[in-house]
Amino acid sequence: MSGDDAGLGGVLARLLARTRASGPADLPDLVRAAARELGADGAWVFLADVQQRHLVPLPGPEDGDPFDPVDVEGTLGGRAYRLQQTQLSSASPGVGWFPLVDGVERIGVLRIEDGARGGDSTGRYEALAALVALLVVSKSAYSDVVVGVGRRQPMSLQAELLWAFLPPRTIGTRHVTSSAVLEPAYDVGGDAFDHSVAGGRLHVSVFDAMGHDLASGGASSVALAACRSTRRSGGGLADIVRAIDDALARWIPDRLLTAVVADLDTFTGELSWVNCGHPPPLLIRDGHVLTDALSRRPELPLGLGFHRHGPQPVHHERLQPGDRLLVYTDGVTEARSTSGELFGELRLTDSLVQHMTGGDPAPEALRRLIHALVTHQDHELRDDATILLAEWHPDRPGN
Repeated sequence: MSGDDAGLGGVLARLLARTRASGPADLPDLVRAAARELGADGAWVFLADVQQRHLVPLPGPEDGDPFDPVDVEGTLGGRAYRLQQTQLSSASPGVGWFPLVDGVERIGVLRIEDGARGGDSTGRYEALAALVALLVVSKSAYSDVVVGVGRRQPMSLQAELLWAFLPPRTIGTRHVTSSAVLEPAYDVGGDAFDHSVAGGRLHVSVFDAMGHDLASGGASSVALAACRSTRRSGGGLADIVRAIDDALARWIPDRLLTAVVADLDTFTGELSWVNCGHPPPLLIRDGHVLTDALSRRPELPLGLGFHRHGPQPVHHERLQPGDRLLVYTDGVTEARSTSGELFGELRLTDSLVQHMTGGDPAPEALRRLIHALVTHQDHELRDDATILLAEWHPDRPGN
């Protein structure tokens, strides 16, 4: 190990040790101290807000609130977040923006000021940013300080309930990536999504509960819990459907919910799914939607108790490397502009393909898409809108 590497390792080890007995509010100052040990003049943590429109500074006791939020669009910091790539300015003093990524989930950026930045400093700061991302995630699990930074307004009770259950927006391995977005973020009612990776299998599910109130949020939360409980106990898709149907009929009667629950074998590409009254998922291959490739006769919505009385059909399709699975709720395609124009399936798929063809990674393509949807409705969504995009990429370089 070189002297520089040993020095970097020592700095990171000390930062990790100091944060173990420190509260979330201490994290910005501890990160700044570590950056100064590496030769920087200063460092500040910025976290993405819930809607991914702004990067908001995480204040520490030492400096209060030194910066205004940074726009994700049109700024160097925003570019680092959007592309997950380090961005260096030519200004004096030198400023670098380093993406904070937890696995494949974007959480923010680290701003580093280094007036005497050397050619080998970028790698050290990127290593620091990697550790900072993990520390932020670990603190956010029990900190209103970290969670509150990402909120620009209060959340409704049903939104608070749902966000407590939702997984990270983006997960993935070297074989597969799944990313999702949901609006209205602060007042979501009955939409929810789930995804997980285990044992060579990607599970994805999208739920849409009837209504837009606390009972709707409760129905989706119960569906998430029943799905996970069954999946983690070794149950298959048909078992998940029955468990959700039984739980809703028993605990939240008269509240219906549509759903797509699916599994993807990340080694063979076999996709299995059940559709309960939901818009059919779409298959995107080589930049084109394969019309009706995944259209099957949907089963009845969940909550009626129908699915408890017999096995439900599980559909199958073999994907090709590079294929993308798109699952959405009807609040996306049925969103209307002030003039009454539907957003529609064609606009949905064309926008998504355009962004990804232009080089945007899946999380960024979905971020842009959901913002276009909100703009289409003049920033007043009248129904929840959820979009989940999963990509199978077994042949991606490095796999």
